[in-house]
Amino acid sequence: MQAEEYNRRGKELVDYITQYLGSIRERRVIPDVKPGYMRELLPDAAPTEPEDWESIFNDIEKVIMPGVVHWQSPHMHAYYPSLTSWPSMLGDMLADAINCVGFTWASSPACTELEMNVMDWLCKALGLPSFFLHHHPDSRGGGILQSTVSESTLVALLAARKDKILQLRAELNQDVDDSILNARLVAYASDQAHSSVEKAGLISLVKIRFLPTDEQLSLRGDTLKQAIQEDRRRGLVPFMLCATLGTTGVCAFDKLSELGPACAEEGLWLHVDAAYAGSAYFCPELRWSLEGIEFADSFVFNPSKWMMVHFDCTAFWVKDKYKLQQTFNVDPVYLRHENSQAATDFMHWQIPLSRRFRSLKLWFAMRSFGLKNLQAHIRNGIEMATLLESHIKSDPNFEVPAERHLGLVVFCLKVQSANPFYL
Repeated sequence: MQAEEYNRRGKELVDYITQYLGSIRERRVIPDVKPGYMRELLPDAAPTEPEDWESIFNDIEKVIMPGVVHWQSPHMHAYYPSLTSWPSMLGDMLADAINCVGFTWASSPACTELEMNVMDWLCKALGLPSFFLHHHPDSRGGGILQSTVSESTLVALLAARKDKILQLRAELNQDVDDSILNARLVAYASDQAHSSVEKAGLISLVKIRFLPTDEQLSLRGDTLKQAIQEDRRRGLVPFMLCATLGTTGVCAFDKLSELGPACAEEGLWLHVDAAYAGSAYFCPELRWSLEGIEFADSFVFNPSKWMMVHFDCTAFWVKDKYKLQQTFNVDPVYLRHENSQAATDFMHWQIPLSRRFRSLKLWFAMRSFGLKNLQAHIRNGIEMATLLESHIKSDPNFEVPAERHLGLVVFCLKVQSANPFYL
């Protein structure tokens, strides 16, 4: 009887989701509620006795939907694209049903192995260097699915910091507290970099220096070299650059072809943030900004932004997995297993211990669409942005203050608005 009830209620919710997505264009995109609106709709404490499902189900429309921003609506033009798809949704449903906690290989072998293989698929599809592959004879690196680009930036910074502290210890040949060495470190990013870079610095107590960009809002190699020289004269130790390919504000691209050699010459960890633009690299003709990627130590992008895969799903690669493991490795006896030496345990690649079966939705989506349809989806988005830009330029009331890249058009009213509207 219980199984029958589960089946009936499950189908009911699937039907509701189908109806919701099918009619989402009819809903108001931004909710008309004030902070604290839900307090009046809910009791002060959890129920002592169980409630019937009908009551719970009816409260979806009464309590939840009035406060939802409908990101999947065709009328949603804020923030950034976050399109999903039915294969991705089904992948997440299966992951939720399996509900594995894949911290080690032994805790769920399929969770780890599918992720390794799908990350290799994705690496090859984007044209990234082979040293990011799990399965390659000359590679020490690999990829992992993190929750967000923000988390990945912090992971990269912590790994770069640990690596530099170990180098300094070896050079000094004496026992110095990590906090003293950490106080000397400085990392760099452009003044167009995402706020997550600043937050990573706050969390790690590392100085972040934001460098000026050129007229194209791109960070250049000479600017980085000058900053490194200035900081070394001040007794600081430069250790990392976060380069952005497709900035949040205007989709500008830091000059990786100049920054990469500079980082290699100066001994800096090069982290590349391509949160939005990364999906565009499915198309070979859009890889012009990847020149210099061979110097990268880590690379990250969001399939959940433009690849029709559900949030959360962030693809993060590292050139040397051992530098991640030396940063996050803990080895309690209760987490060891008989294949610990031979298998990949992703708990050593991330901040949390536990992890979800995220690769299922990526696997479902890549197989369901194929690379050709993913490429067509990206190209269509760019064509639409180009069309929008042409309409805006033909209207005398608007101007385009920054060059269009990919699917992002920056425009503003010529007269009254000082703030650009982003699409």
